[in-house]
Amino acid sequence: MLKKIALVVVLAIAALLIYAATRPDTFRVERTARIEAPAEKIFPLIDDFHRWGAWSPYEKLDPAMKRSFGGTASGKGATYAWEGNDKAGAGRMEIVESAPSSKVAIKLDFIKPFEGHNTAEFTLQPQGGATQVTWAMHGPSPYVAKLMGIFFNMDQMIGKDFETGLANLKAATEK
Repeated sequence: MLKKIALVVVLAIAALLIYAATRPDTFRVERTARIEAPAEKIFPLIDDFHRWGAWSPYEKLDPAMKRSFGGTASGKGATYAWEGNDKAGAGRMEIVESAPSSKVAIKLDFIKPFEGHNTAEFTLQPQGGATQVTWAMHGPSPYVAKLMGIFFNMDQMIGKDFETGLANLKAATEK
């Protein structure tokens, strides 16, 4: 009887591991919000890492987080590195594309708690006196992430942060 139970457990684990291998090799998380402000007012808060404290939900994860800025003051070439508690982790961002009032693309390298190399993109589309702002993140999905994705919905987890950040951006620019 014990051998049968062990065999069933081994087969279940094998099936889980095989299923994880069939999951997509990339991921994308995206959220959009309509902000009643012109793109010219919103863009500087995204294009300048020094101003992320006004809206980014990640800035509040660790009040004692160590931050360092480099490269240009804002726009292409600006860098931001952080090291914080277990919630904040550690990593580095670099703006690799900056099109005034329309797009910011960021190379995002996580070091802790898990290594990851992704791209974050902010697109701003004017709609009359308002702006549709989309925050997206995409990148490779290595095997460990595929396996974790079976148990944790990354879109919902990260998506909630993006929704909070966009709501904060909305509050900061609609004043």
